[in-house]
Amino acid sequence: MPFPDIRFCRLCGAPTAPTIPAMEDRERAVCTECGYVDYVNPINVVGTIPVWHGEADGPRILLCLRNIEPRRGFWTLPAGFLEYGETAADGAARETREEAGAHIELEGLFSVLDVVHAGQIHLFYRARLLDLDLAPGPETIENRLVSIDEIPWDELAFLTVRRALEAWVADHERGSFEVHTGVVTRSPSAN
Repeated sequence: MPFPDIRFCRLCGAPTAPTIPAMEDRERAVCTECGYVDYVNPINVVGTIPVWHGEADGPRILLCLRNIEPRRGFWTLPAGFLEYGETAADGAARETREEAGAHIELEGLFSVLDVVHAGQIHLFYRARLLDLDLAPGPETIENRLVSIDEIPWDELAFLTVRRALEAWVADHERGSFEVHTGVVTRSPSAN
């Protein structure tokens, strides 16, 4: 993702100019009238890995079939953009309610993935489903509980979802969970 081309000041509407402000090391969009410096920072995407532990043959992970672009018709974990005024944990719980209609209890931060090319940071929390009273929201075509063997690896919407699920499966099989960090880069075949 190229750096955003900010042409007008968000405060006064005057044109901006690419300038390196005093005490800084890179160009920023600086207003030519009021001097406002427009800092463009990564966007936080927050979500959960919701798990149902009520089956004798093992846990079930809640996936959502996307009803919106990008990647409509592919499976994902419930996640979305963090809103101003909420914590990352609150945002992850909200996104899980909005996209899956799921009632959860957060069990801690699980993965932090930098997606530099998209200007995003993806944070996933482990979550325990409290019941199976699920109601997909408008951004979700359907919800599905899947066993580890049923995860549709080739039909996942995003590489961050794949990386989070791979880490969850490995930790589950090991019997202990830790926080995972990493950088997700665009695949050579991506547009």
